[in-house]
Amino acid sequence: MRAAVLLWAALCGSLLPPINGDEGILHASGNGVTPLTKDYCVAYNSNWISLPSSLDNATFRSLENLTSTVLCDSSEVPAVVMKDKAVVVMRGNCTFLEKARIAQSLGAKMLLIASKARLSPPSDNKTDLENLSLPVALIRYSDVVDMQLTLGNEINVTLYSPPLPEFDCSMVVIFLIALFTVALGAYWSGVAELENLKATASPGDRETRRKKEENVTFTTLTVVLFVVICCVMLILLYFFYRWLVYVIILVFCLASAMSLYNCLAALIGEIPFGQCRIVCGNRNMEVRLIFLAAFCIAAAAVWAVFRNEDRWAWILQDILGIAFCLNFIKTLKMPNFKSCVILLGLLLLYDVFFVFITPFITKNGASIMVEVAAGPFGNSEKNDGNLVEVPAERSAPHEKLPVVIRVPRLEFSAATLCDMPFSLLGFGDIIVPGLLVAYCRRFDVQTSSSSVYYVSCTIAYAVGMVLTFVVLALMKMGQPALLYLVPCTLITSSLVAWRRKEMKKFWKGSSYQMMEHLDYPGNEEGTAPASEQPGGQ
Repeated sequence: MRAAVLLWAALCGSLLPPINGDEGILHASGNGVTPLTKDYCVAYNSNWISLPSSLDNATFRSLENLTSTVLCDSSEVPAVVMKDKAVVVMRGNCTFLEKARIAQSLGAKMLLIASKARLSPPSDNKTDLENLSLPVALIRYSDVVDMQLTLGNEINVTLYSPPLPEFDCSMVVIFLIALFTVALGAYWSGVAELENLKATASPGDRETRRKKEENVTFTTLTVVLFVVICCVMLILLYFFYRWLVYVIILVFCLASAMSLYNCLAALIGEIPFGQCRIVCGNRNMEVRLIFLAAFCIAAAAVWAVFRNEDRWAWILQDILGIAFCLNFIKTLKMPNFKSCVILLGLLLLYDVFFVFITPFITKNGASIMVEVAAGPFGNSEKNDGNLVEVPAERSAPHEKLPVVIRVPRLEFSAATLCDMPFSLLGFGDIIVPGLLVAYCRRFDVQTSSSSVYYVSCTIAYAVGMVLTFVVLALMKMGQPALLYLVPCTLITSSLVAWRRKEMKKFWKGSSYQMMEHLDYPGNEEGTAPASEQPGGQ
């Protein structure tokens, strides 16, 4: 189970998502004494029309609800009903441009097409109708219903598309969560390493520690196999996302519940009271740990049931995700800097290949990493306006991979109303560099180097994250964060080791040498000869 968890966590979490530029806002207002207003998401084609950037330059139109028709024939609606108005009709039976041509010929000034399927910008070839001038946009049918229930039957609407904010404050929260998780996970790994070193000094403690040891050590061969399996799993997700996403959700629930238990159990273990025990078979268990296990399982179960509830489920997902990353960084040990370089280097190539190279291979020119990270938007949906069938019921919530930290976007834009209400950071951007930071912390413990490697690598991780966010804001496209995190952390760690003249020891690792010396036959105190001790001559 643990090996499977390791695979899922690094699949596609290392991508900051792109921002869709063909999303706008429908601003609606009622006609009461104190007019109510509300904003709704719309999808439009920016090559067809250019929407104003603010309400100051927008023109309001009276809305006519014609969702009882699909407007594929001009005889369906009298011209007097549509003249100088914004009209909303149902999607289906004919193309978007055919609907727009009929609406314009009947005097409409704006066309909204209500869709029960997922919104996607229309992509008909406008060259067929060069004289088309009225704005055309898709809106969710559920939003049309909500508009009437909230604002009444007399509604004025306008379309606009405010510029995307250069920076969203939610990125600061993401940054702090990532930095906290990496720093704490690496520190916890160092504490466990110190306990291991102390335990090896006593044969009795050593045996007890071995029984409790849950760490997994990556060898060079394991690292290579791990990356190969990640590639295979990502490709499988690309082709079989609809089914495998539920497998990942199940694995996340199990792994996060177990990780949350391990994190909280470590804290509870430091509390000296409330340690009553019960005997069950041959096992002696603390009652508080039984209640803790039930709490962790319940937390994962609640998230699984309400995972698509955006108003608060993201908080629970972030808590479970932080616990998962902490436990992962603490549990998986890199034996030396060589293994770290191989792992981070291969995963960097993995990220770059699946983000930047695969668009030249796939038929639709889309990045495999982007497609999997964002989730396919329904392979059966067409966005060319030729969709004939309209689902009778609203489609099920779109399932996305849960291997991300999510924070609601705080700056107002069309993205906050449409498909991207959250800023995202994948677990891979925390775990992969975190394994290197954890190795630096353990090396500090082994060589008594006053945390210089740990602090330097943590600062390098913070710099890499800031650089990632800067590039994301400037380029406004999905970024593989490891492209910036890996060089920052690897180069910084190498420079520190070179400056301290410990590169050879840092490259090969000192833990196994120290374990060998501590287990040296005849050495009752568990100490190595002075010439073989870390830092010895």
